[in-house]
Amino acid sequence: MSTPHIAQKAPYPVEVEAGKTYYWCSCGLSATQPLCDGTHKGSGMAPTPYKAEKDGTVYFCGCKNSAKGALCDGSHSKL
Repeated sequence: MSTPHIAQKAPYPVEVEAGKTYYWCSCGLSATQPLCDGTHKGSGMAPTPYKAEKDGTVYFCGCKNSAKGALCDGSHSKL
C-alpha cells in the first residue's frame, strides 16, 4: 500500500498535552482515527510522530494528503 486511504475529508480536532507525543495514522485505516492503532503493519507505511509543544487543540489531517504531515493544511478541500 503506497497510497493512504482517505479516512475523512475534514480535520480531526484533538486536545493535546504539552510534551506528549502522538502517533498520527498515515495509512488511513486505523479504527482510532486520527491516531495509529497498528493497522498499517505490512503496508509499508508507518505512523508519523507529533510532539505537542503546548496544551490545546490541534487539527490532525483526516484526508492523509496534507503537505504539513500530521497537521491539516486544507488539502481535503481539493479532493
